[in-house]
Amino acid sequence: MKAGGERNLGAAPTRRREGDVMSAYDRLPPDLRAWLAQAALPWSPRSALRAWRGALARTGCADAAAARLSAIEARHLERLAGGPGRL
Repeated sequence: MKAGGERNLGAAPTRRREGDVMSAYDRLPPDLRAWLAQAALPWSPRSALRAWRGALARTGCADAAAARLSAIEARHLERLAGGPGRL
């Protein structure tokens, strides 16, 4: 027997709970919530806030930060669709 007892090596790792997602969403900045309301993909509040803060630090402007998030989302949608010119 291994130290620490037997383990089921085939068991999937447990996922961490993200906490109260709706509460996290409610705490987001209003400009970010407005952008998320029209987003094509579902963003977690945590990843949206991380991208928003990075874009806002770079640009210093909420409109430019929203445009940056739109560009990130467009690239992701392109990848999901196979990208332009791909079969």
